Amino acid sequence: MTPAPAELPSWIRRMVGSGYLLPVLFCAALLEAIIIPIPLELMLIPLLLLEPRRRWLLASVALAGCLCGALLGYWFGNWLFDSLGQWLLEVLDATDAYDRFVQTLANEGFMAIVVVGVTPVPFQVAMLAAGAADYPLTSFMLAATLARGIRYFGLAVLVQLFGEQAMTLFRRHARPLGLTLLAMALLGYGLNWWLTG
Repeated sequence: MTPAPAELPSWIRRMVGSGYLLPVLFCAALLEAIIIPIPLELMLIPLLLLEPRRRWLLASVALAGCLCGALLGYWFGNWLFDSLGQWLLEVLDATDAYDRFVQTLANEGFMAIVVVGVTPVPFQVAMLAAGAADYPLTSFMLAATLARGIRYFGLAVLVQLFGEQAMTLFRRHARPLGLTLLAMALLGYGLNWWLTG
């Protein structure tokens, strides 16, 4: 059973009333994009429940924080991959995912970044690979905006439609939904290759 707003963690309720909600959410999104392996959604959904009038603003702030983190991750990949980038991949246990994504990035580019941004694959992999491979920054940021916009604004829509049941729905269906989106993207790649090949 999803907690009612009154039963949500006290620190979330205190944050909503503190006046620091937007800066804290921005920083949390930035840190989640760079290194923290805890999904931002676990914080964002309760906030969306508690602040229905600012739902779209909260999603926008989360997106802005994530994009700043994505820019930093791209920079790490571009300039510091041999030292800090390799270390970050080891900390996240994402070295194999990185190697696979580099090949996908070389073949698929933009859509590969979008798919990683929407699915449960760590987004740090896409940031580091895009930077290390000198993938065009404008295209990378556009793909990151599209992917994370779908994710955060999609959560806002989910909360608007289902209210307190959104947390249960998210926990139950996040992985299958991500894998379904991944399968659809791969199907699209295959169809595109078949039609243009």
